[in-house]
Amino acid sequence: MLEPVSVGLKFGFLAVLYLFLLWVVRSALKDLRRGRGGVVVSDEAPAADATGMYSAASGLGELDDAFEPRLMVDRALGHEPGVAYDLSDGATLGRGDVEIQLEDPFASSRHARISRQGHVIVIEDLGSTNGTYLNEQPLTGPQPLHSGDRIRIGDSEFSYLQ
Repeated sequence: MLEPVSVGLKFGFLAVLYLFLLWVVRSALKDLRRGRGGVVVSDEAPAADATGMYSAASGLGELDDAFEPRLMVDRALGHEPGVAYDLSDGATLGRGDVEIQLEDPFASSRHARISRQGHVIVIEDLGSTNGTYLNEQPLTGPQPLHSGDRIRIGDSEFSYLQ
């Protein structure tokens, strides 16, 4: 009598194990695909040269008086895609009591800060657990932002516009 139950439990365990492995593989492939393509150039963003680096003549993100620095939502839970946040006074991003609140489980309470330093807008990671990515590269210190730069925090993605 116990043998059929035992066999059923073994098959149930194997089914759950295979479903878990498929979920892990799917997540890994999703992350690999996200890292592949990289740069999406919109009509507003100036194209980078073939090396992916910005020209020294671009002025390291100098602010033009005609444009306000903005952070546009590409994809973020709880935010409408296309919504732009004004960054004139800077902003902090995270799950806590910050200017731009993220409903992302991979975001820290105070995850990253975007601030003005002279005529340059700079992004820096605030010691978050999962890191902040600028153009799919992890931030290791404060970095100047250029129009068209892509910022990723967990599954939330933003574009910097000037």
